[in-house]
Amino acid sequence: MNVAAKKYWDEYWGIKEKPDLVSAWMFGDSPDELALKVISGKKTATCSAYVLYEKENHPLPQVDAYSIILNRLEEPVAIVKTTEVALIPFNEVDEEFAVAEGEGSYDEWKTIHDRYFKEEMNNAGLPFSEKMLLVCEWFKLVDVRGGN
Repeated sequence: MNVAAKKYWDEYWGIKEKPDLVSAWMFGDSPDELALKVISGKKTATCSAYVLYEKENHPLPQVDAYSIILNRLEEPVAIVKTTEVALIPFNEVDEEFAVAEGEGSYDEWKTIHDRYFKEEMNNAGLPFSEKMLLVCEWFKLVDVRGGN
């Protein structure tokens, strides 16, 4: 977590005891646009490739964990709390989850994520598959930096 995110986290909690489960990150594709969708309430879910968690030895998101959402300049813009996590094959993601990602209809979600995951897998030297597991995470907005 960078200095700005830590300061925001500390200011948000003040003198109350802070939860241990917190991370700071930005969305991989168009972080500013997607962060604004979180702030507006249009985006309440996100997904990533399970195999990349394994490859990079990163822990999976956990229910009740907090995340500080960063913009492309790595400045904190919001805090969200994870409400649900599920491993779902890419080709079994349903319309409800796709719409919760805030990028339009299921068909729009599929087009965007097909391109995104093909590129991500290629960059990681891994094959893309319609059956690859996605880490699907639902969250709720807890705070917006500056109260916007």
